[in-house]
Amino acid sequence: MLLSTVLAFDLGASSGRALIGKLMQAEDGQRELKVEEIHRFPNHAIAVGGHLHWDILRLLHEMKKAIRKAFQEGHRPETFGVDTWGVDFGLIDANGELLGNPYHYRDPQTEGLIEEVIGMVGKEELFQQGGLQFMPFNTIYQLYAMRKADSPKLDAAASLLLTPDLLVYFLTGRKVCEFTMATTTQLYHPEQQAWNTELMDRLGIPSGIFLEPIHPGTRIGPLTSEVCEELDVPPIEAVAVATHDTESAVAAVLAADGAFAYLVCGTWSLLGTELDQPLVTAEAMAHDFSNEGGAFGKYQLLKNIMGLWILQECKREWDEKGNVISFAELAELAGQAAPFRSLINPDDARFFAPSDMTEKVRSFCAETGQPVPETEAEIARCILESLALKYRHALEKMEQLTGNAYAGMHMVGGGIQNRLLCRLTAGALGRPVWAGPVEASAIGNMLMQLVAQGHCSSLAEARELSAASFPVETYVPDEAEADVWNEAYEAYKQLL
Repeated sequence: MLLSTVLAFDLGASSGRALIGKLMQAEDGQRELKVEEIHRFPNHAIAVGGHLHWDILRLLHEMKKAIRKAFQEGHRPETFGVDTWGVDFGLIDANGELLGNPYHYRDPQTEGLIEEVIGMVGKEELFQQGGLQFMPFNTIYQLYAMRKADSPKLDAAASLLLTPDLLVYFLTGRKVCEFTMATTTQLYHPEQQAWNTELMDRLGIPSGIFLEPIHPGTRIGPLTSEVCEELDVPPIEAVAVATHDTESAVAAVLAADGAFAYLVCGTWSLLGTELDQPLVTAEAMAHDFSNEGGAFGKYQLLKNIMGLWILQECKREWDEKGNVISFAELAELAGQAAPFRSLINPDDARFFAPSDMTEKVRSFCAETGQPVPETEAEIARCILESLALKYRHALEKMEQLTGNAYAGMHMVGGGIQNRLLCRLTAGALGRPVWAGPVEASAIGNMLMQLVAQGHCSSLAEARELSAASFPVETYVPDEAEADVWNEAYEAYKQLL
């Protein structure tokens, strides 16, 4: 029996997807969530005028196509939700119009501003009041860059809408600010549970443009009559899901009650654990951990790691030169390459910006006195082993911060399709890795829609439904390789 149909938009830094979720109930009362992708589209940065932007109206166009397609294919979603990457935003003027294309988080305008803001506020105070790892793309530095540039857009803005809220606004006409995204700005005070207007005033950021946050599971409103007429669809309702894709993915982690460690694996790697309260200690700051809001008022203590972005950029370079290799082929080649020949620190600043990624990998190895990887296989092996060892380092630091010992780690997201990375991670950790589901962000998006509809009453119940619906693959470390991994890890720590 079909209990509900939902539509989830899951937009990442390189592509977006629309997926249909159907909540089914068997005769014995068992429920299962079935997921089907109905539309996929690219999402690329656009360079113009010395800046990187998102093509936000193209994304809106693709989302409209997906809504129309859903109904044309016979689906009848009751609600829809949108999750995206964090920190980026659009500014809306007093007439309700968008003021320019939103900046891309890899835009260079924020270079050097972390140090400048720290000099004005103080590092400890900034961390305690924002709870976030110091990353150059955080919303606070983007807005401060606009203020320094005397941007007229900032003065003309009536409201700021973070990316998923902006897309929902285009479709429904309702302006909201969802809690999990608000906590990615470094302008939301996690302990006071409020916008940090005092900090905004100190930096010249207009506090009046920020809306009061709403929590995941809140109903927002239906599609506008104009959108319904354009697409020839009924007025399905938008739901505020955990709109930061990381938090949507965590909502779908197949973990039982108690402390657990997870890794949301994709362009970025987000390694963390779920807490009832933010942890804004000096130790958390020293180890570069963030506190981001999650579903049901939880907080995620997590660390941003550069992730598969490095390999994606290398692959893009090879593809553009005519040497087209699939990610599956790269993983196979890397699996045949010599282990631990050379390693990188994925979070070295050189790997943040696009272009010349293969040369950046080679230069890091040369500068640190290691053999320089030359072939595609050697470069891919270097990146994947380095990520696995970085995960171990972050997990150990997280255990120090929380006082918890984690039996293993849950890996979710598109990156787990790289089975070599999962196997290497289990080896590096010396603990099991439970991989799945792949579509974690979209599934978490759907789960929060089902919460809004009354089909799930708690985060635990939502995760139980996820566990009943999607398989998990277990990777167990090879005990015979433990000494080799430990030796590699000791050498790796010298590179950090």
